[in-house]
Amino acid sequence: MLILDGRPLSFDRAFTHNEVQYPANWLRLASLEEKTAIGITEVADAPWYDQRFYWGPELPKDHEDLVTLWINNTNQTAYTLLAPSDWYVIRKQETEVAVPQDVLDRRGEIRTYCDTKREAISATTTTEELAAYITSASYSEWEVILEAPEKAEEPEIEDMIVVSGGLTLDRGDEVTFD
Repeated sequence: MLILDGRPLSFDRAFTHNEVQYPANWLRLASLEEKTAIGITEVADAPWYDQRFYWGPELPKDHEDLVTLWINNTNQTAYTLLAPSDWYVIRKQETEVAVPQDVLDRRGEIRTYCDTKREAISATTTTEELAAYITSASYSEWEVILEAPEKAEEPEIEDMIVVSGGLTLDRGDEVTFD
């Protein structure tokens, strides 16, 4: 990081020093001697750390709290993936119309992925181990997302009758008026 008068300088940004305006590309084009001549110093960047898992460099957050947090995040992801097909389950409960097998299979896969990820999270013993798993491809990939179920077949228009008020009936449905 480059510092001038106690303030950091950004590459590709113009700056002013001692009433002299320096163009945006000056830091990239200037030699070390030119930078030093106006008082620019180079300081090592602060060490990077993942704020999701650490309070500061080599200062981990509480492992048990993080396990709870990431299990909840995993559950939320599963919930989000299951939500679009919840209506099939509700329809089955209310009307006994079967849930298509591909939807049941997909929902089962989502739950299996979630269970596997929760078990892996719970199996970690340190914050470093947990961070390594959460940032790995095996945690972040939910393969079932790529395989969306096919849409349920919609009835053909000619098989439906539209009654006044927008009520739609299938041919053969009995209608009684009181």
